[in-house]
Amino acid sequence: MAEEQDLTLPVEGDDGISVIRAPETTRGWNGIRYKVGLSGKNVRAEKLSMNVATIPPGGVAYAHIHVDFEVMLYILQGRVRHEYGPGLRKVIENEAGDFIYIEPGVPHEVFNVSDTEPVVAVVARSDASE
Repeated sequence: MAEEQDLTLPVEGDDGISVIRAPETTRGWNGIRYKVGLSGKNVRAEKLSMNVATIPPGGVAYAHIHVDFEVMLYILQGRVRHEYGPGLRKVIENEAGDFIYIEPGVPHEVFNVSDTEPVVAVVARSDASE
């Protein structure tokens, strides 16, 4: 599970705009490394969170479901394969420049298809606790 840490330290501002400048703090979950971003844990967000995810070369984010929230991703670097749906029988590949939307409740597993390049993506969720 995710590592516990104080997520309030790197946040600047408090008058309606909050900023984290080039965070170095990361947390791990399910084979993915997340740069700590913005969420209800460190700003006043109530329905949204955002961070940057990295899947190492050859890495896998094993099958999981986002039960009560939507996810949108923008691939900055690399190429991924999503196996998704009932039995993970559907497949789609995405690369840098692609936007991805994942509905709540859709089972999916994510593979970095490269053995040399990480996948880096901006991740936004309709859940401020993420």
